[in-house]
Amino acid sequence: MAYKLKEVTIRTNNSEEGTKMISEIWRDITSGKLPLLFDSENIFQQGISPVSKYSNYSSDESQDYDLTIMAVTSDFFEKMEAAVSTGLYKKYVEKDENGEIGICARKAWEKVWSEQKLGNIKRAFNEDYESTVPSEYTKDGKAHCYLYISIQVNISK
Repeated sequence: MAYKLKEVTIRTNNSEEGTKMISEIWRDITSGKLPLLFDSENIFQQGISPVSKYSNYSSDESQDYDLTIMAVTSDFFEKMEAAVSTGLYKKYVEKDENGEIGICARKAWEKVWSEQKLGNIKRAFNEDYESTVPSEYTKDGKAHCYLYISIQVNISK
């Protein structure tokens, strides 16, 4: 009987060791060792996209947080777009002409950190989401990264 996971979570941070842990979990997912994109019999699950969820922050991106890799369907992205339109999230989009997914993701996160440092956004550090698409799965042959960053909403009475 085949089984598949809906998500996998690790506690990590942005240190060198934390980055290594993140690479290892992604390697296990893309190889099928962790049955998230593939079931336990190594059959690819159609209609599933992997998305990273960053949550349970100790304080901010400089401390520990939970990284959850989730298997989502297209309705997830529709819900995120709705959250952007209500102002709960800000969307960042980047691409890399050479198809380097790591460079693409780094560029997107650097935009977030730059806007944060300049005071253009105030992050809520609730749940942030990242979807990276390797160049072999895109029409234009470029790597793409989509970030949905939770922002603090000022509610005035």
